[in-house]
Parts: sequence; structure tokens; C-alpha cells
Amino acid sequence: RVSMPASGLDPRVVLLLCFISSAACNTFAFTEEPSDRAVKADSYCSRILRAQSNRKEVNNEFRLRVEGDPESYQPGSTYRVSLTASSPSYFRGFTLIATREGAEGDRDEDYAGNFQIIDEEETQFMTNCPPAVTESTPRRRTSIQVFWTAPPSGTGCVLLKASIVQKRIIYFQDEGALTKRMCEKDSTDRPLLDCCACGTAKYRVTFYGNWSEKIHPKDYPRRANHWSALIGASHSKNYVLWEYGGTASEGVKQVAELGSPVKMEEEIRQKGDDVLTVIKMKAQWPAWQPLNVRAAPSAEFSVDRTRHLMSFLTMMGPSPDWNVGLSAEDLCTKECGWAQKVVQDLIPWDAGTDGGVSYESPNKPTLPQDKIRPLTSLDHPQSPFYDPEGGAITPVARVMVERIARKGEQCNIVPDNVDDIVADIAQEEKEEDDTPETCIYSNWSPWSACSSATCEKGKRMRQRMLKAQLDLSVPCPHTQDFEPCMGPGCSDEDASTCMMSEWITWSPCSASCGTGTRSRERYVKQFPDDGSVCTLPTEETENCVVNEDCLPSSCLVTEWAEWDVCSATCGLGMKRRERMVKMPPADGSICGAEVLEVEKCMMPECHTIPCLLTPWSEWSDCSVTCGKGLRTRQRILKSPAELGECTEELEQVEKCMLPECPIDCSLSEWTEWSECNKSCGKGHTIRTRIVKLEPQFGGDPCSQTVQRKKCKVRRCTRGQGNSEEKRRRKEQREKQRGKQGRAEGATEHPGCRMRPWSSWTECTKLCGGGIQERLMSIKQKFKTVQLSSCKDRKEIRACNVHPC
Repeated sequence: RVSMPASGLDPRVVLLLCFISSAACNTFAFTEEPSDRAVKADSYCSRILRAQSNRKEVNNEFRLRVEGDPESYQPGSTYRVSLTASSPSYFRGFTLIATREGAEGDRDEDYAGNFQIIDEEETQFMTNCPPAVTESTPRRRTSIQVFWTAPPSGTGCVLLKASIVQKRIIYFQDEGALTKRMCEKDSTDRPLLDCCACGTAKYRVTFYGNWSEKIHPKDYPRRANHWSALIGASHSKNYVLWEYGGTASEGVKQVAELGSPVKMEEEIRQKGDDVLTVIKMKAQWPAWQPLNVRAAPSAEFSVDRTRHLMSFLTMMGPSPDWNVGLSAEDLCTKECGWAQKVVQDLIPWDAGTDGGVSYESPNKPTLPQDKIRPLTSLDHPQSPFYDPEGGAITPVARVMVERIARKGEQCNIVPDNVDDIVADIAQEEKEEDDTPETCIYSNWSPWSACSSATCEKGKRMRQRMLKAQLDLSVPCPHTQDFEPCMGPGCSDEDASTCMMSEWITWSPCSASCGTGTRSRERYVKQFPDDGSVCTLPTEETENCVVNEDCLPSSCLVTEWAEWDVCSATCGLGMKRRERMVKMPPADGSICGAEVLEVEKCMMPECHTIPCLLTPWSEWSDCSVTCGKGLRTRQRILKSPAELGECTEELEQVEKCMLPECPIDCSLSEWTEWSECNKSCGKGHTIRTRIVKLEPQFGGDPCSQTVQRKKCKVRRCTRGQGNSEEKRRRKEQREKQRGKQGRAEGATEHPGCRMRPWSSWTECTKLCGGGIQERLMSIKQKFKTVQLSSCKDRKEIRACNVHPC
């Protein structure tokens, strides 16, 4: 039974408020029978759930949100849960509870996961319903946050429910912004442990950076933004480059903090048979690159049945230790085939080695290291990805992995849109020319020679020049055109008309020191039409030297890496390859092995096209509002950069002069107030300051340099004031004192004998108000008298007060 509260509210409403919020119970006073207090906790929770299900109100002012807005939960993982009110709304009380979907709440196992309190001043566990969270004290709130740890595997779908008390209004919601439904993440999302595919497959991975000031404006580093060199591998399940919840290796740490892939590559190559291909791409300066750009960096790699996982990482620079990448991406399908295409949008993750919170935070090593984890929008208010509502981070990059070839007999070929085993080298039918009329081009140049020198598929190129773009708002198509071609060894007169694949990467050298052998393979893409046997070799073997000298005075080095792409897109260029020192000489001498090789490379012939430049822009405003500054103007290169280096000047800077900047008057600090000019009665005291810098070019004028205020010492006795005044005027006229002056000093300073007044110093200014000083110092102090009046005296007076 419940007694009627003083407010006049229906008792059932008050009880309902108490079910939902302890704040409501604190607001009203009511009594219960002792038997009602013995209600079991799970029954109390079920009454809360029944109250919620009995009343639904659609209200968009309040929202329950799980950080990152996930559709599913990972069993055992912890998530940040927030309850927010949109301005100007607020709430005084709340209840937050998590149940299995469809549960009534009568049993302990109906409640899913566990809540953790973040701020004990804001939230607490409900006394009569321990699985639920409520407010600590009733006051106005616009948001609260708690942690929720997901239940173990097999729980199924979970409902996170919130109830709100605002004034005397209670909001429940089973479907909408105050309920969040999350189901257990499908275990099939994890990489397959075993691969049943046959043969091998070759892939191309392309990295598109989309981290830009426009998309990620908060604190975006304009000057030094970049992606570091990308490093990764195709590998077996026995090797983990990096993974969420794991600890960063030294190689991962150097990529994450310094952008250096050297140590990571060394770690990968030391894994031997667990690694099939090392994946490398060059660094990107600046970071931003539109998602449809053709020149996005890419690399090729192979996979087989035992090494069917692919991982990589690249650092966001500058950052404390933030990266993006894929971890153990499985390219083997359940149908025992090879995935055709994988596209993933990437968000940054934290390597756990540096505690910085912003792009350019100072180094702050994390000791001991934290686990690798994805960044979230609620990590820190100073984070560039911070979102007070806990929304998902906008992706900063995209990676696309495409299958480009398969080798060997496939045990289960899934039909593709394009059969990538038999290459179609016929020239595709050209679409109708859709070049806008506003784009004026030169004629196409002749086709270049085929890039393949053997009987293999290659490509050839032709170019044209954009002469004019009449409408800048209409984009003009590309100025380069490519088509497939076959090398010169595939003529009809050739003994074999087999179409061969490209050579697969060389195998590792059979010797780790000295001379060994290595091999590479290729396969038949298309057999002769007459059904004859292909006679072209499918395997090549050659000698390889890893370390020329195996003496103790020599150093061990890795094999040479693959050649980088040619530095030129046409004509003569350079290419390079590198290797690393695995072990320095045992005798401590310097390693003399070469770690870098550079050689020339020849691309299809270039067709010289002059630089196409826009007219100069108008001069910018002067960089200053007065005095000396700079101004600039620019023009833009219209012809594609890949057609050759353009040395024309794209920016000009010149000096500019505006009227001199006004300089305000500068004054010193005020001096201390002088002593009163009277020894009794009413007098005055002064303080002064001097002009350090006169105003120029219309600057603020100088304010007063002399201030005077009244002072009153002791009352003068009869006649004393006039005699004192006469004596002071006489002292000013005389330059030295006699015995009378010393006697006067003794009179004014009992207990000590004073020297005569010094002469007045020269006036500090010729006009406008200066100061003069004079000093009376102690000549002798009697030991028998201890008076504080026996001390040096100083007098200050104004002079030359007439205006300048």
C-alpha cells in the first residue's frame, strides 16, 4: 500500500517513477508495508520491463547510442554506451538495462552482459535491480556514459533499453531512439583456418588515400600530411603481422611511429615458408588522393593454399602511432576458390606505443605498451576524430584487392564476369567519342611499341594534347590511351602460338650465404588453335648469390627485393632495388656489401608536348595591413604531369609597401610616490614617469607624465608652519649647509647625525615635465638610541613642467 504524497500525484504514478528512477523516489515521500520491501531483485527488474512495455511514447529528444553505431557485438568486447538529450531538452533521472531479445526479465539469465560505471558522481547500479544502471543524484543532465561488456558467445541478439524521467514525464521506448538492438557477430567473419582452393592466384592491391582537410577538417595538418611507405605480405595462419588486441612488434612500432618499413620487412622475410610475397608501395606526399584517381599506388602479390591471408599497414603522418591496414584478410573462399574482389573502407587504429591524442602531439611513449585497438570518436576531446555523440569515424582510406590471374589446375572454378585464366587480348570495341565540344585536343600520336619484348601480353600507349578548355566547369577526358598488345614473339610464323602468362616472382635463393639457385614459373594462358603442345618453357632456373663472401669478416645480407617501377612513364628512366643487412661481420668490421642497385629502364617513346598553363591570376592582397609585406600570384599547369616535367614558374612573389604602421607612445612605469613636501600640516607628494618612445605616424599620443596628490602629516604647532616654510625656501637657495643645517638634521633625525642635502640633479626632461632628486645620507648613528627615523632621506620634485 502506498500513501498519497503531498504533491497530490496519483500514488501509482509515483510508484512507476520509482520503478524507473531513484531520483523520482527522492522527489516524493511515501511509505510501503514491510512485506513490499522484501521483493526479489529479479522481480523488481521485471516490473521495470513490464512498465516499459505497457507504455510507449515516440520522442526524438532523447537518444541511446553505442559508440561507433555497430549493428553487431563481439562476444566479450566492451563498448561505450551514451544516453543524450538534444538541446534544449534535459532529463533528471534514467534507467538503463540490457536483456536478451524476447526475455521477460524474470530470471537472472534474461539479462545480457555487464555494465561498468565510468563516473560514480553521475551513475550507479540500481539498488533493487543490480543489472540496471540509474542516476546517482537527481539533477538536470544532458548526457551520461557507461561501459557495457557484451555477453559470451551463444547469447544471440540483445536489447539495450533506456527510460527517461524529465520533470514528471516518463518516456519509454521499445522501438526507436531509446532502444538499441545488437546481435552477436557471425563467427564466419573470421579468417578461415584451412583453405581448400587449388593452384595459386595473383592479386593486385590498390590503396586510395581519402584523408583530406575537406573530409576531416579538425586540426588537419596542412604541411606534412602523408601516408608512409606501405608494407605487408601474403602469409599463412601461423604468422600475424598485426591484429586488434595484439601487441605491436618492433617492426609495427617503427612503421606506426616513424613510418619506416625497414624493420617490418626484415621481420617478414625472417618468417621463411610462412610468407609467399612481400607487399611494398611507396610513400604518398601529400596524403589526399581522390578515390577514382588512376595513379593510386598498387602492388601485386600471390597466394596459395597454405599462404592465403593478406595483411598490410601504413602510417598516417604526422600522428603519434596511428595507422590503417588489413589484418589477415582471407582470399580463399568457402567454395574452394579464390575471391574475385575485396573492397574495404579503412579507419585509423592505434598501435599502443605512443600516448599522444592529436596529429602533432609530442612523443609520449606508452610503457608498458597498450594493445592494438581501433580509434574511436570518444577517445579524447582533443582528438581530431572526437564526436561527443560517439558516431562512427569517417573512413580515411580505401583498399581494393582484385584477382588478376590464376595458375595451375583449379579444383572449383566459380564462373566470373571476365575469365581471368584465358586473357582476352583482342582490342575492346571503342565507345563512341564522348569528348565535350568545349575540350579542344590535338590528334592522337602514333601507338608506341608494345611494352612486352617476349610473347607475353603487354600494353601500348598513345597521347594527345589538350589545347584549350573553353568551359572550366566541364571536365575534359584523359590525354593518354592504353590498349593490350602482344610481344613480337607471337607472330603466326612462330613455331608455337601459345599464349603465356607473365613470370611469377622468383623463388627465394636456395643458399643463405654464397651461391645458390632460384627459379620462377609461368603457365599457359591459351593453347594453340590446332591443339598442338606448347613448347615454350614454363620454368626458369638461374644462379643467385646472396652473400658473395661467407668469411667471418663478411656480412650477411638479404636477397634483392623486386625492382621498383620505372621513374619515367615514357622514354628513358631509372629503377632501383634494395636489400638489407641481416647480420654485420662477426669481427666487428664495416659491412662492404652493396644494399642499393640502380639501372636504366626504357618505357614507350615520349611525344613531346609543351607545357599548357593558365594565365596568371590577379595579385593577392598584401600580406600586411601597413608597412612592408609580400603579395603573390599563381598559374596552373593544365597539361598532365605524366607527359614530362614542366619547368615553368607556377608562382611569383613580390614585395609590397603600404603606409607606415602607426607607433604609439611608450611610457616607463611610474616611480614611487615622493615624500610629502611638508613636515607638518597639508602638503603634496608626486610621482613621475618618462617617455621611452615618442608617437609616430599617427600613433596614440603620450598621456600625463606627472601625478600629484595631497598628503597630510602631523598638525603644525602655532607659528611652526611659517618658520619651517621659510627655512625650506632658504635651504633651496643655499647650495650647502653649515652647522645650522647639521643641527636641523639632528633635530629632524634624533639619534643620528646627517650629512647636508646633496645638490638637485639635472632635470630629466627639457620640457613636458621632468623630475629632480636630492639625497640626505646618515653620517653617524648613536648606539644608545634605536629609532626607525634614523635613515637616508630622498626628495623628488617636478621640473620643466611647461609644454614642449
